[in-house]
Amino acid sequence: MERGMNAVIEPPPYSVSERAGELHRTLTVADLHADSLLWGRDLLEKGTRGQVDVPRLIEGNVAVQVFSVVSKTPRGLNIDHNTADSDNITLLAIAQRWPPRTWISLKERALYQAERLKEFAAKSDGKLTMIYSRGDLERFLARRKVEPDIVAGVLALEGAQVLEGDPANVDVLFDAGYRMMSPTHFFDNEMAGSAHGAARTGLTEAGREMIRRMEARGMIVDVAHGSMAQIDDVLAIATKPIVVSHTGVRGTCDNGRNLTDDQVRAIADKGGLIGIGFWDVAVCGTSADDIARAQLYVANLVGAENVGLGSDFDGAVTTPFDATGMAKITEALLKAGMSPADIGEVMGGSQVRFLMETLPQ
Repeated sequence: MERGMNAVIEPPPYSVSERAGELHRTLTVADLHADSLLWGRDLLEKGTRGQVDVPRLIEGNVAVQVFSVVSKTPRGLNIDHNTADSDNITLLAIAQRWPPRTWISLKERALYQAERLKEFAAKSDGKLTMIYSRGDLERFLARRKVEPDIVAGVLALEGAQVLEGDPANVDVLFDAGYRMMSPTHFFDNEMAGSAHGAARTGLTEAGREMIRRMEARGMIVDVAHGSMAQIDDVLAIATKPIVVSHTGVRGTCDNGRNLTDDQVRAIADKGGLIGIGFWDVAVCGTSADDIARAQLYVANLVGAENVGLGSDFDGAVTTPFDATGMAKITEALLKAGMSPADIGEVMGGSQVRFLMETLPQ
């Protein structure tokens, strides 16, 4: 099943120009979104299916990977209209022999997947390091200067349905290691309306309390998949920069999944960060050139410091390449005329700086 759902258009190995390769090796690459924990693979082993694991991240010179956790998706998933009355993940959890506690509880699914990533880090002989704070990130980056073949992982949640209706569960999930969460995924929940939901409303009162609790703990608010009303509501009450971990922009790919220019400006005005996705619905194409075109559009609109990578690797999407092919974006950005300094920003500098500003001390 995963071979079909997490396919790549061009299989590895990948080659780029000498100039692109040399530049890419100097970069601190960071990706804001991958759903790799969902699929039951050993992420310490280089896989023959899917798009991300620790060896492939190292080969692609990825320093920081945000691992996002999916807890529920509706049957017939689409970008236009979904309800919350069905769930694909229950069968996947049973088939992969997740603990029975995860079969009926979305919060337990989140706690279990956090445990999995922490176990991978503990067994990795230092190849994978968990990041929970600015201090953790500072120490990791200092270490990586002398040990380049290591990766940092940050835990994120795709949709606040994992709170099971109670904003107080923000504390439970923060204590489990999560440092980023979006109010919604593909359907409306007790906290907010989704861009792909039935009502597409903004934040509920419980959702506002959730945002307050997240900011108090130092948990990053991610509005990927948020309805227009939700994004407006979050921007109105947020006191810290927010992120759109994986998205496209309507300026290069006009559909309801993607951000308008006004939304891009509003997020950037508050110091936020926009991660450009790697799949067709995000960028209206299936190549590194299409990804670079969207990144360049946002950089020209609001500045390279507000643009990053949000691959959605292993998110049931087909991508142009797997994690070993990240240099193909560097090459595409060079070809598109972006300066090496700005390429450094969008490939990871912006992401690392954003995390340093928003993670807890």
